Amino acid sequence: MTESLRVPEILALARRDGGVRVEDLVARFQVTPQTIRRDLTALERAGKLERVHGGAVMPSATRNIAYQERRALNAAAKTRIGEACAALIPDDSSLFLNIGTTTEAVAGALLHHRNLMVVTNNLNVAMILAANPEAQVIVTGGKARGADGGLVGALAIDCIERFKLDHAVIGCSAIDTGGDLLDFDPEEVAVSKTILDRSRTRILVADQTKLSRPAPIRIGTLEQIDRIVTDAPLPARLGFDCGRWRTTVEIAGPETSG
Repeated sequence: MTESLRVPEILALARRDGGVRVEDLVARFQVTPQTIRRDLTALERAGKLERVHGGAVMPSATRNIAYQERRALNAAAKTRIGEACAALIPDDSSLFLNIGTTTEAVAGALLHHRNLMVVTNNLNVAMILAANPEAQVIVTGGKARGADGGLVGALAIDCIERFKLDHAVIGCSAIDTGGDLLDFDPEEVAVSKTILDRSRTRILVADQTKLSRPAPIRIGTLEQIDRIVTDAPLPARLGFDCGRWRTTVEIAGPETSG
């Protein structure tokens, strides 16, 4: 079966079942796993599906992908983004890191930085940076989300408001064509807004899949961000707007890893 026939059928199966698995599609169409992965990538770029470990799911405008699936989604690019972002953070500085698998990649890339103060509402970030003896890690407190180690609510916001730090490094679930930063949980959004307000320099870390996803709640806009670190050039119009807003776009290419 040709790609032009196979791809619409894959989309129809995903709509029927909520998602598809690579191994099932290989058996159904009698093609290689690489061929199916290319089909799924094409559907993701078109905004029709979201890639997850072992397959793809229908995009949702009201709920996020499960945490373990988000960790696997575009993992190599997130590692590169984390390394590129960490290169922007000097030793002897302070920063916020919020909830997200990409901010966790940033934490992993900060393990050899010296004399850092890190305030985070992400228990995973705290555990990662605990391995750096040169990092003072402050966990906000708040209501714990068991699904992803996030801390949200009034206690988290109250803690963040006690600080004014050098850098904010935040993630988001989606970026729309107008540059709005979007997420799913209103409590998480409230924390992210506070982090941006209490920082001198604001950095967004977001891989290219965020440009093809919907989410319902607005954090803010790229106009409020000093730098976005991503893994591919932004769409032309959004790139133009970032230039107009003086938002620097950093592309984390393969050369940043290793």
